[in-house]
Amino acid sequence: MTSNIETCNLKSSCGEVANMMKNLDVGVIPICEDNKLIGLITDRDLVIKGLANNFNANTQISEMITTDVITGTRHTSVEQAMEIMSQYQIRRLPIVDDGKLIGMVSLGDLAVSNASNKEAGKALEDISVPTEPTK
Repeated sequence: MTSNIETCNLKSSCGEVANMMKNLDVGVIPICEDNKLIGLITDRDLVIKGLANNFNANTQISEMITTDVITGTRHTSVEQAMEIMSQYQIRRLPIVDDGKLIGMVSLGDLAVSNASNKEAGKALEDISVPTEPTK
């Protein structure tokens, strides 16, 4: 798990978040208010929900965040994290304690954990199942 996660708030702009992602070399930024996790914004959100809808760098991210966030707790095992990430096809799992963000587990974290490479590969395979295009 990665701890000491950089966060933004609902008033952050698309440009601020994009620059933060670039500087941190990450694809997701948690959105917190009073240290409570209220959502996530991904690089894909910025493109699909932002740029594709003609939002600009000054648009607040509140219009594009994902609020139905799947989370784990400090008691979530590596195996449980893999199962959750596979089930919901997510690449990152925020870890919360009483609603407060305490860390983030990524596919990379799982790949270097004590879990077998086979299990990590299976999780990646399940997460990476392509979706059908919408009409």
